[in-house]
Amino acid sequence: MLAKRIIPCLDVDDGRVVKGVKFEGIRDAGDPVELARRYYEQGADELTFLDIGASYKSRDTLMDVVRQVAQQVFIPLCVGGGIRSLEDMHRAMEAGADKVSVCTAALRNPGLLTEMSRAYGSQCVVLSIDAKRVVLPGSQREGELASDEPRWHAFAKGGREDTGIDAIQWAIEAVERGAGEILLNSIDADGTGAGYDLELTRRIVEAVPVPVIASGGAGTLDQIVAALDPQGGNADAALVASMLHFGKTTIQDIKTYVQQKGVIIRW
Repeated sequence: MLAKRIIPCLDVDDGRVVKGVKFEGIRDAGDPVELARRYYEQGADELTFLDIGASYKSRDTLMDVVRQVAQQVFIPLCVGGGIRSLEDMHRAMEAGADKVSVCTAALRNPGLLTEMSRAYGSQCVVLSIDAKRVVLPGSQREGELASDEPRWHAFAKGGREDTGIDAIQWAIEAVERGAGEILLNSIDADGTGAGYDLELTRRIVEAVPVPVIASGGAGTLDQIVAALDPQGGNADAALVASMLHFGKTTIQDIKTYVQQKGVIIRW
């Protein structure tokens, strides 16, 4: 079994790190360069930067942040949010990113994943899935039986638009098209501190042959363990934001605790 990773996530808007709950209620969490340096020194395995503003102005600001961080931090950097084309990927990579994550643009144009993987290799292409549990009235659909089977849809536009696309099937298709990693964001759990969506995480992990990063909901060390544990979500990595940004824990504390619980962690 490969060693599991801990990845701090920095949602950046207008040059500041921010954090919300279920993609809403945004509040300031600090300077991105300062936080990136802190997490690097604490032993983060990678860093993920997401432009939640996704405007051209906001993306330019994020690229400046990535350039500054890349000069001081020597671990993989993933950049996402507003990456809509191969040209956007070029800009991110030139700024110092090691890989990019795409969400809405890939839903609109799945072939973009193939273009990106051909240009840079699948290891540089991360599919970000903003997933939310949905209740489907199966008994009201002609030819279908009612079912309590959980379903998750992939959402676009920062969690604001339900595409109606099944998240698990989308993950499978995206990997076939060239995505080398899945960043799985649970909208239901995001920022709540109530724990990752373990069922969704495990289903995606079992469906695809590439690494899956669990994201959304970390509030305790035990919840991080559950996301990574082969008996739980079995994710390859855990994305952590609020717990780190607001001083609830450190990377060292997380890794030490996860290891004590019997999960193989990268050091």
